[in-house]
Amino acid sequence: MKIALASDHAGYEEKERLKPLFHELGLEVEDFGTVSEDSVDYPDYARKVAEAVAHGEAAQGVLVCGSGTGMAITANKVPGVRAAVAWSEETARLARQHNDANVLAIGARTTPVEEIPKIVRAWFGANFDGGRHAARVEKIKEIEKDCRPEGER
Repeated sequence: MKIALASDHAGYEEKERLKPLFHELGLEVEDFGTVSEDSVDYPDYARKVAEAVAHGEAAQGVLVCGSGTGMAITANKVPGVRAAVAWSEETARLARQHNDANVLAIGARTTPVEEIPKIVRAWFGANFDGGRHAARVEKIKEIEKDCRPEGER
């Protein structure tokens, strides 16, 4: 499976630390940046990952910033993306199982460093449960469609 990966300056160190884990999990990684701890604007990087996922260039995405929130908010602006901030193994697993989330956002400043690999393992170890959750995800897709400008529906 190919994944899209990015961080801002606050998440750069954690992003780099995760790369060997992705390879251990058998994932092909496309890194969309950033390339250092120099200050950057997180929306630029979140958008690249979200668009890669939405366009089918990557099956899933992983974003790392200070809290995970800014990246998730940005990614969720791209139609077809369901980004979730996960701060524990359980929140990661449930986002995949119940919400069919396709982009994981992690807070490098808000998540203990030893928990981040566990969160990533839980995310990639979980699959969408479907069933009663499928109807809810379809409702999310309908809202997304209904909120697009009339010419884009």
